[in-house]
Amino acid sequence: MPMTIFKKLKFWQYWEEWPKVLFYAPISLVWGWYCLRSRSFWFFSSSNPTLTLGGFEGEGKKEMYEQLPLGSYPNTFFVQPNQSFESIKTRILEHHLSLPIAVKPDVGMGGLLFRKIDTLNQLQQYHNDCPVDYMVQAWVDYPIELGVFYCRHPDSHKGEIMGITQRTPIAVVGNGQSTLLELMEQHPRAKPRLVALKLTHSIALDRVIEAGQTFMVTHVANRSQGAQLNNLQTEIDDSLRKIFDDLSHYTGAFFYGRYDIKCNSLSDLKAGKNYQILEFNGAGAAPHHLYHCGLTLWQAYAEIIRHWQYLFEISKANHKKGINYWPFWRGIQFLWQSKRHFKQLKLYESIL
Repeated sequence: MPMTIFKKLKFWQYWEEWPKVLFYAPISLVWGWYCLRSRSFWFFSSSNPTLTLGGFEGEGKKEMYEQLPLGSYPNTFFVQPNQSFESIKTRILEHHLSLPIAVKPDVGMGGLLFRKIDTLNQLQQYHNDCPVDYMVQAWVDYPIELGVFYCRHPDSHKGEIMGITQRTPIAVVGNGQSTLLELMEQHPRAKPRLVALKLTHSIALDRVIEAGQTFMVTHVANRSQGAQLNNLQTEIDDSLRKIFDDLSHYTGAFFYGRYDIKCNSLSDLKAGKNYQILEFNGAGAAPHHLYHCGLTLWQAYAEIIRHWQYLFEISKANHKKGINYWPFWRGIQFLWQSKRHFKQLKLYESIL
């Protein structure tokens, strides 16, 4: 009996590891209440008017980059699978890009099919195998990656930073004796993902990593791929708010979501220099600042409901300004197509 009680307590304590469906089920009625109040299943579609479905899911990075100030995001161009590889090499020169570069689908999620490309042969293989439109962009080498969750009511000049999180991808440090496989087996965040990582690093598994050398197991700094999250809530101040207020006002279209950013330092970001926006996640953005910061399950639920309240109020305000909610069947059809697209990406993730 004591062991059973202990297991139950442990289950509630480690809510961060629950499947998404299980985690959100207890508060799904709150979301349903906002749908009823809006008289729309897709009430959030008006939250960010220039993003498809408000940026809930399936929006392209191209439509997002077109609304950001030049220089605030990496030098980028977009590629279709039927383009010749010679034309891609020409565009690399035209955009003054040099290796390494980053490639990822225009419509993606969770780091699927994101790759760091070090050689033209790698790029050609990626192009030959990638089944969807993708982007080629400059590799951003800034040492700090952040997720900054920002909200602004359309009738307000200033917004609020709901949370800021530093995200560190999985890396191992060599000791001059252990192979890459052995180091990954000993790493607490790499071990649960060992099957996928063995495929990714199949040709390097037996390589002995030199003492003190850092080997990046993954370059994707998101929670689904094992990134370490560090809550930086105490860093929020007026200078940081101004950066994101200015971005929100640039086109007057980004009101709710998470900016994923790389920067040289937090002080540089607050000064508006040495940073690059990797992407903006809209209505469907996950509030990463909930994790790894000691919140109880009920505190996490309270914070999520607070986010949903902002989303509802922003969407309602935009709706009153003439931005219509999506019709029911349009949303159903779009999400069905989106699910098919992501299923395809998952299939090709083990191939590329």
